[in-house]
Amino acid sequence: MKQIPNLFTLLNLVFGCIAIVMILQTGETIVVMDDGGATQVMLPERITWGALFIFAAAVVDFLDGFLARLMKAQSAMGEQLDSLSDMVSFGVAPSMILYQLLRISFAQEENGLDVSIAALLPAFLFAGAVAWRLAKFNISTTQKYNFEGVPSPAAGLVVASLPLIILYNKFNIQALFINKWLLYATILLLAYLMVSKAPFMALKFKDYSFKNNQLKYLLVIIGIVAAVTLQWLAVPVVFIVYAIVSQVTKEPKTLSTPSHS
Repeated sequence: MKQIPNLFTLLNLVFGCIAIVMILQTGETIVVMDDGGATQVMLPERITWGALFIFAAAVVDFLDGFLARLMKAQSAMGEQLDSLSDMVSFGVAPSMILYQLLRISFAQEENGLDVSIAALLPAFLFAGAVAWRLAKFNISTTQKYNFEGVPSPAAGLVVASLPLIILYNKFNIQALFINKWLLYATILLLAYLMVSKAPFMALKFKDYSFKNNQLKYLLVIIGIVAAVTLQWLAVPVVFIVYAIVSQVTKEPKTLSTPSHS
């Protein structure tokens, strides 16, 4: 029974591996058009499935920590497994999405098929930042109610939302999210936020009372409203709100024990 949380952690890893396979396959191409019928983006269908598997990995990543605390099965082993799985699901897999989106972006330009690999390498800066962030978390003794740097799952989900925003949005902004300069800026911003010492609120509930979790419940409400009105665009919007709220609020930093987080 004590190993059940670890099984969920390994499922996180499996979903991350499946995501990578999906993202790197070509398969059928989805042509995304604006309201006028003009082609804006040609997107490999399976990249969207890869993005969905990253979201599935995030769900089981939450469940493994929840079950570990519920079953009192927190352990140093679980913590290490969790970080290794997160590296794949929220580091490598999102980097593959960024790589593919950059490749697609350049392919739409003149002589775009001859793009230098150097122009695509920044995609892997994201994976490097995730590795740094996870290593820093593993050796830290103070990141319990506050994190130093944005958590890697949050950054990974922002990236995973990009192909889904391109495919499913009602605002005709598909071309914006395939723009190479926006992609480069996204990579740099998320990488910086992960390795920085900026405080970010941990989304763990100390208990379920409204008084002690007002900001967390507020984020949940904003997330639900945004999902209904903005569809997948809600992910980066909620991330921005989360980042702002984290910077304007302070929660105590207390010593943490080895956890399945």
